[in-house]
Amino acid sequence: MSIVSGARPFVVGIIGGGQLARMMYGPATRLGLHVRLLAEAPGVSAEQVAHDVVVGDYTDAATVLSFAEGCDAVTFDHEHVPTTILEALEERGVAVRPGPAALVHAQDKVVMREAMAQLGAPCPAYQVVATAAELVAFGDRIGWPVIAKTSRGGYDGKGVWKIDGPAEATVPFDAVASGEVGGGTTAGSGTSGEVRILAEEFIDFTRELSALVVRSPSGQGVAYPVSETFQDAGICAETVTPAPGLDEARIIATQQLALRIAGELGVVGVLAVELMEARDGRILVNELAMRPHNTGHWSIDGAHTSQFENHLRAVADLPLGDPAARAPWTVMENVLGGSREDLAAGLLHVMSRDPQLKVELYGKTVQPRRKVGHVTAYGNDLPDVRARALHAARYLMGEIA
Repeated sequence: MSIVSGARPFVVGIIGGGQLARMMYGPATRLGLHVRLLAEAPGVSAEQVAHDVVVGDYTDAATVLSFAEGCDAVTFDHEHVPTTILEALEERGVAVRPGPAALVHAQDKVVMREAMAQLGAPCPAYQVVATAAELVAFGDRIGWPVIAKTSRGGYDGKGVWKIDGPAEATVPFDAVASGEVGGGTTAGSGTSGEVRILAEEFIDFTRELSALVVRSPSGQGVAYPVSETFQDAGICAETVTPAPGLDEARIIATQQLALRIAGELGVVGVLAVELMEARDGRILVNELAMRPHNTGHWSIDGAHTSQFENHLRAVADLPLGDPAARAPWTVMENVLGGSREDLAAGLLHVMSRDPQLKVELYGKTVQPRRKVGHVTAYGNDLPDVRARALHAARYLMGEIA
């Protein structure tokens, strides 16, 4: 169905009811799209603002297939829907964006690493290891420390370990076996959906970067300015856009790499390429995400077209919008759950102190270190912009009075 047919609104099904789906709702309304939401539970972030909602299990084929009836396209708040279910949707004629053949690269880090190697994308040295002994052999060969990751199930720092030496080699395998990550599946050698342990070269990086691009089914692509990202115990805490000190040649090369990955993998919608800038100057691919991404939240207020609007334009195969920044500098700070429980009450201070500040609250109850919102500041002077954003975030987290 064409969005411009006039017969009825184009129906976008969003699987997952988190804050990413919530932030898609406003742009969808402005574009005249009808959103249908599959929420995992009543009262979750996006369910609070959507009006066409199904509550159900996204890992249950019957639930997802029933939800998708009447949807012109399906997209995602997260990457965890089983590939077999998405393939069944495509067989029924539902446009899945991104499709399962692309999405598996965000679901499985081993599949992603193998694809990046085939594309010749710069990556750390890696090996799939089935036992602690194989992890030790990898470390002895490549040099300690090494990084170990679960192929599936990790997020916000979970499922990733820095292994300093052979004595710690059992840690990731024990975590998988105990169900700490990966749902208790035994680590193995590659059955579909099986959790594997990926060993990677430890990169002594100076900073982390994010290259966000969007690709439409028609093949149009746009690239956002490259951002520098700052992590706090595995959780994105801050982004600075554009990344300071990155020369134009490297910016263009990084954006071109992200666009090439999107095209080669057949991504439709947002692709976030998370990167590491090593001390030796290399910029290496760390991970991929195929949905609107935390490192692109700055674009809601800091870009001419937000990542959420462009993602939906791609899903509906509309021309993509201008991704350029509105101001020389934009800083986004995540608001993590802290000592302040009434976030709305905190708005009086931060908004009166800084009328240009932008605040996005996710409708979540405050829990320690849970992402409950973000703040964005922009302007001409980076130290000033950063200080404004940081003050607001710290106030909302209860770190300052």
